[in-house]
Amino acid sequence: MPSREPRQEPNRERVPPARGTGLRQRLAELRGPAVPPQPLDARALAALAANPGCKRRAILDGAGVNKAALASALGSPSAFGQSQFAFMRGNAFEARVKADGGAELLRLVHEKLDAGAAAPTAGAVPDLSAVGPEGRTARTALALREATEAGVWTLLDHPLLALDVAGSPAFLEPDAVVVHPDGSWTVVEIKSFPMLDGSADAAKVGAAARQAAVYVLALERVAARLAPAPEVRHTVLLVCPKDFSNLPTASAVDVRKQRSVTRRQLDRLTRIEDIADLLPEGTCFSPDLPTADLTAAVESVPATYAPECLSACELAFHCRNHSRAEGAVTSLGRSLRAELGGLTTIDDVLAAAHGTAGDPTDPTITALRRAATLRAEALSSAKTPQPGPTKQTTC
Repeated sequence: MPSREPRQEPNRERVPPARGTGLRQRLAELRGPAVPPQPLDARALAALAANPGCKRRAILDGAGVNKAALASALGSPSAFGQSQFAFMRGNAFEARVKADGGAELLRLVHEKLDAGAAAPTAGAVPDLSAVGPEGRTARTALALREATEAGVWTLLDHPLLALDVAGSPAFLEPDAVVVHPDGSWTVVEIKSFPMLDGSADAAKVGAAARQAAVYVLALERVAARLAPAPEVRHTVLLVCPKDFSNLPTASAVDVRKQRSVTRRQLDRLTRIEDIADLLPEGTCFSPDLPTADLTAAVESVPATYAPECLSACELAFHCRNHSRAEGAVTSLGRSLRAELGGLTTIDDVLAAAHGTAGDPTDPTITALRRAATLRAEALSSAKTPQPGPTKQTTC
């Protein structure tokens, strides 16, 4: 019988995985294989954009790490977050605002932002349900396009938008988006803090504006894919309870400044894959790891702490402790850090002020030494006994 030669396999070159696929796998390894990803919402994204130099937060948010659980595992639990009572109150108020097909919400949009258009009688509320975040994002884009073409008042309840953040997609869910009869789009933010006599707390309004600016940026990405591109309005509608009641009232908020700042800061973020490539092999942020291993993993990523992080990041207490231990001037505030130039530690600042280090021609060093001299003179004057009042005798 003729000899059977071994079968020759065709020469197939191994195709490397796509970079996006490899990045998702790498981020899953950082998060922990059995740990579900934590979604990156607009509030977290606004906080990340406010501190673009913090690579630690960028990689943790990009990988979907639950920072609250991570902080607890590190022994520095954070009090940052919303109470359960406030969460339930906010949900109840939002349900009231959107009742009856969003009739009250559309009335407020018409009154505050588009009084020249026809008054909404019965707005359309399309179904946005779909499987998975990608499916919901596609369904939202389709509903926006259909509503723009229809030219009627349309309310999109909790649409899902996608925004690229440092090379990783973030899925964002605004409270509502309203499509006007002229085809323009408006972001609606519903908050449970009150408006007293027509105005609300400035700090809370500012935080809501920064959050809404993220939604505006994401909507602009959707609009850019349509021809012609519809207008995404830069004035959003902020809906809050009126005075001390549960009745909704609204205010128009211009977010052009917040949108520009957020876009610029997001563009400055280091790409997540570049940060991941610099991490040691086997780095993992799973809260189930031993505390020593978890601490080493977190400290392998540089952080940029500032006191403002205490109101925006769950890891703020952990980063503050390490910042203070290292004597970093950032723990004293960003404004002071900007004034000190190349002096990055408190020891460097004190040495420069006392004249034992630093270039005397540097304006920062000169100012520090002048301040130290004035302080010494003030303390010396305070310690020098002052002559008492002269007694006057009378005859």
